[in-house]
Amino acid sequence: MLGSALALSAFALSGCSSLMSEGTTAAAGIGGAAIAAKVTDNAAVATGIGLGVQAGARAALQASQRAIHTDTQDQIAQVAGALADNTVGNWQIQHRIPLEPNEHGRVVVTRSINGPLVNCKEILFTVDGADGAKGEAAQVDFFIASICHDGKQWKWATAEPATARWGSLQ
Repeated sequence: MLGSALALSAFALSGCSSLMSEGTTAAAGIGGAAIAAKVTDNAAVATGIGLGVQAGARAALQASQRAIHTDTQDQIAQVAGALADNTVGNWQIQHRIPLEPNEHGRVVVTRSINGPLVNCKEILFTVDGADGAKGEAAQVDFFIASICHDGKQWKWATAEPATARWGSLQ
């Protein structure tokens, strides 16, 4: 059991989101079955335990992914917040826990929106992929977002650009 859990952890930390999700579910199923076998012989109770363990594991994984996405969004927002309109800056994120790969790119402020109630910016940012090393073609993905200053720091203000990039887990 410990060996399979370590193997699943190694795969989970590789950064493949679907494998991580399926691996978490599988590990939770194995763990739930082991717990249920120790607790009861009743199939209904065992099923309930297994489903509960799986739901808890999935929720924990999704919470971790949301935290990683928030860190990335905050990093992009901080870099963009310091920029004047039509100025390009570089951003990068080094994840503390490597559930997803470290990323980098560029960000430009396309428009500032200032008023008595708001201090916001529209930004265009890139996520730079393979850089042409090893004969791979360079890949750059472009996204548009809005950030706003909340009095202390710049924060992500839109959901739509992140939906395509990060799915429903922002």
